[in-house]
Amino acid sequence: MTTEEHSMHRTDVAIIGAGPAGLTAGEVLSRNGVGVSVLEADPTYVGGISKTVEYKGYRFDIGGHRFFSKSKEVEDYWTFLLGDEMLDRPRSSRIYYDGKYFAYPLKPLEAFKTLGPVESMRCGASFAKVKVMPNKNPANFEEWVTNQFGSRLYSIFFKTYTEKVWGMDCTEISADWAAQRIKGLSLGSAVVNGFKKTPKDGDVIKTLIESFRYPRFGPGMMWEEAARRIDDQGGELTMDRKVVSLTPNGDTWIVEAQGSNGETEVIEADDVISSMPIRSLIRGLPDVPDEVTEAAARLRYRDFLIVSLIVRGADRFSDNWIYVHDPSVKVGRIQNFKSWSPDMVPDPETNCYGLEYFCSDDEDFWATPDEDLIALATEELVALGLADPDEIEDGYVIRQRKAYPVYDAEYAQNVETVREYLTSTYPTLHLIGRNGMHKYNNQDHAIMTAMLTSENIMAGERRHDPWVVNQDAEYHESGSAGASTSGLRSVPVAPAAKS
Repeated sequence: MTTEEHSMHRTDVAIIGAGPAGLTAGEVLSRNGVGVSVLEADPTYVGGISKTVEYKGYRFDIGGHRFFSKSKEVEDYWTFLLGDEMLDRPRSSRIYYDGKYFAYPLKPLEAFKTLGPVESMRCGASFAKVKVMPNKNPANFEEWVTNQFGSRLYSIFFKTYTEKVWGMDCTEISADWAAQRIKGLSLGSAVVNGFKKTPKDGDVIKTLIESFRYPRFGPGMMWEEAARRIDDQGGELTMDRKVVSLTPNGDTWIVEAQGSNGETEVIEADDVISSMPIRSLIRGLPDVPDEVTEAAARLRYRDFLIVSLIVRGADRFSDNWIYVHDPSVKVGRIQNFKSWSPDMVPDPETNCYGLEYFCSDDEDFWATPDEDLIALATEELVALGLADPDEIEDGYVIRQRKAYPVYDAEYAQNVETVREYLTSTYPTLHLIGRNGMHKYNNQDHAIMTAMLTSENIMAGERRHDPWVVNQDAEYHESGSAGASTSGLRSVPVAPAAKS
């Protein structure tokens, strides 16, 4: 196909992005007889940050994905897609700090013993102080976590890693991020749960779960199956298609996408579901007011790259991952792919560790040659005592853009400005997923936004409000695992639909 050639066709719903949210929407809609066309910019992999990359038979989980949800609908959907291919896996993760390892979530008695009596007394005193004089309106990450753990434990177990991830001071990060990522967890709850042998239904804080499900060959296996079903159900999925414009056309939309070789694809659709980053979406719309364009432009993202090292020799650790709270090394987190699933590693005499480095794609570090990144990862893995130099046989680098929407001080107002404009101007343009809504959601939250949006489209009315999914601790952390009422009524409905 030449650069002048293009294809154009008609469908009911155009879906931008083949990550968990986009593929869930595509599968649900096509299964119910709705025509869908899914456009994915990646030329090779579906799944977005939940894809699984393969190299010489080794499989790499890009972000580390535990499959656990308090929504029965989501748990049932995972079972529907993969059935017995979903393994039950033990959850294990630790923090590396000052040459020592600490269980995470924190086990206070173990942590205090490892820290020693003097440091433990300091931690206890700082926790007692904040309980007596809490910050009633924490505005940033540092204030929120200090409220939960005290200033001393915050500085030891949260500050360094968080600043590696975001590349900015914890006082610049919105408290919303902490509230979503570690909600329900405090030193008090950690102490209480540490003495419980078996939590009762409803008591499980998501951060404290002890086991989870996981696809045998990684999370990409789930989304490859969803893509296959879309095709079987009459839908379309086209890879290597980056959406460049969305144009209202009466009661329909004209969506234009381009391939890396110059191909152009044009789709006319009644509805558009977008999981692409908000900033990119706004750039593709016509005649957007300046204040909306500027708000979208202020939204920021954090990228990261993962260096996967194939290591021959004894297992040095069994954790799913280790958080590295050590400023002497650049690595932020280390995954153990064999711990996710033994089938991720083809040779049982080897291990495969993924060292995650957080950066932005405009930094020099992002453009570092692969061989230099592999050398750095090798040096740091050895320095941390997790391998000997002669045990490391090979390495592979994966770069992931826009992995994390940044929760800075003004993100919420910027998102609200965009959301209000799109909701009032384009009722048939639906935003879903992590980047589509600029919400640091877990995978199950992204899936739920797709389920709710799909139901709205099939019903021809706004019965549910996807924007309240994971809005606060009460939605997703208060019920027991798998809890549900009927249908999708375990999730919030739009105000107009409440009786």
